[in-house]
Formats: sequence, C-alpha cells, structure tokens
Amino acid sequence: MRSVLERMGRLRHQPMHLLTPQEARASYEGAADVLEVPRRALARVEDLAVPARDGATLPARLYQGDGPSRGVLLYFHGGGFTIGSITTHDILCRELAALGQCTVVSLGYRLAPEHRFPVAVDDAWDGLRWLAGAQGQLGLGGQPLAVGGDSAGGTLAAVCAILARDAQLPLALQLMFYPGTAARQVSASHRRYAHGLVLEQAHIEYFFGHYIDLAQRDDWRFAPLNAPDVEGVAPAWIGLAECDPLFDDGIGYGDRLRAARVPVDLEVWRGVTHEFIKMGRAIPEAREAHAVAGRALAAAFQTAA
Repeated sequence: MRSVLERMGRLRHQPMHLLTPQEARASYEGAADVLEVPRRALARVEDLAVPARDGATLPARLYQGDGPSRGVLLYFHGGGFTIGSITTHDILCRELAALGQCTVVSLGYRLAPEHRFPVAVDDAWDGLRWLAGAQGQLGLGGQPLAVGGDSAGGTLAAVCAILARDAQLPLALQLMFYPGTAARQVSASHRRYAHGLVLEQAHIEYFFGHYIDLAQRDDWRFAPLNAPDVEGVAPAWIGLAECDPLFDDGIGYGDRLRAARVPVDLEVWRGVTHEFIKMGRAIPEAREAHAVAGRALAAAFQTAA
C-alpha cells in the first residue's frame, strides 16, 4: 500500500478537489483501471435502460457468469455522489458476478452538482423497484435480490435496504464496502486519516459540498446512522479498509445494525486505504476482499432461495 501511495505521489497530478466536477470525472475515469485486476470475460454483459420517477432514463449494465445465477445484486458505484460511473466499476462488478455466482446490475445514478441530494437516492430506489419488477423480462426468474456498493454507493445500498424493508421488498443482503453513514465527518478516523491516503478530508468536503446542503446533512437518506429505526432490514456484509477516513462510519453502522438484531458480517483489511478494492493488480487484499464478498453473496442467495 505504501508503494502504491508513493507511486501516486510521484505522478504529481492536480489534486481532485481543485478540479471542476467534469474534470474530476474525466481524471477518475482515465485512471480507474490502472491498478485493477484483468477484465474478466463473462457469458453475458448487457446494457440496460432504467426509468426514473421524473421521466429520465438511467444507464445500467447487467453482468452474468457462465454458471447458473443464484441471485441478483443491484450495485451502486462509489465516487462521493460526484464522480464514478458504470465504466469505472466495470471490472469490480465482473468480479462480484463471477465470485458471487450471481447476476450483477450496475446502476448509473445521476451525479452532483448537476443533480443534488436526494436525486441519487431517488435514482437508486427507482432502480431497485424497477429491477424487482423486471426480473422476468431479464430472464432472471424471480431470483433473490441484494443491494451493494462502495463508499457513496455503500451509503445508497444502506438507504435502499431501509426503504426496501418499509416497502416489504425482501432483500437477501446489503453488501457495503467502506460506506459513508454519518452526518458529520468528525470521528477519530476522519481526523487520523485526513491526509495523504487516497481519500482526503478535502476530497470529502469537495464531494459533499457539490452534493448536499449543510442543512440537509442530518437527513438519514444521507446519513443512515440517523435512521430512526433499522430493525428488520436485510442482513449486512461490511468490508472496511483500516486506513480510511470512513472506517468509523462502517464500524458505527455495523454496531447500529447489530443493536437492532440485524445479522452483520464485518471484515477489516489492515494496512490498506479507501479504494483498495480497485487495486487488485498491486494489493493482494483487494483480491481477497473480492473473494470474501463473493462468498457472502453466494451464501446469502442460497439461504434466501
């Protein structure tokens, strides 16, 4: 991990928080695959169009491996609600589909600042409701559903799990890599890992400044830790990086779920930073995290079947 950080530092790129959102997206997209594992070939990769409540059409991509699919994971990419796309998380979704023995549908929700809170939440929930009703036409035969995501996408997965409970839409699992769950970024991990470790405090302030007004940050749809009740939501798998400002967010949300008697499997990868799951070419822990998450998906789908 230290070697990766040193190599990133030698590149001397303009810090992302000094770029326009459009420049930041292009920069992230251009570097998204540099440290990824090789792109896995799958039996089925299909681009989809998902209707949103306001008449917009959201892009999505379906991934399916060679064997029978045990369930369907709706995946939300990370990027602080401001950057990231289906393309930047293409390799990760391919890995989850193969290792989880499932179908993955990656949703391209709309980004800030063009679309501020709660548009990303609405898009995520619209995507899940659509997928629940479209399984037949997609040839998925009513398989168990799960939601997942990394970072901001993990936040959306947590929110959708609560909304699904309220709508009585069964979910087999909520799978979250280092989700953001707190209204304020003031915990010990935010202070300890604020600088020099991929995701910096300046980046977080940049992303959230584009996405949401300060007065809205206590809304549980931004900060799931503020949800009035999480009892009865889907079982959770939470994968965290030790050296990550969002570490305490993940620990706190796992504790909150456990206190509500929700089954939680929480895994910590030591010595790695935020975004490590997209560094499998350089960091063995990334490949291990892919495999552990895949096993969690397969087991959850088998239990729910």
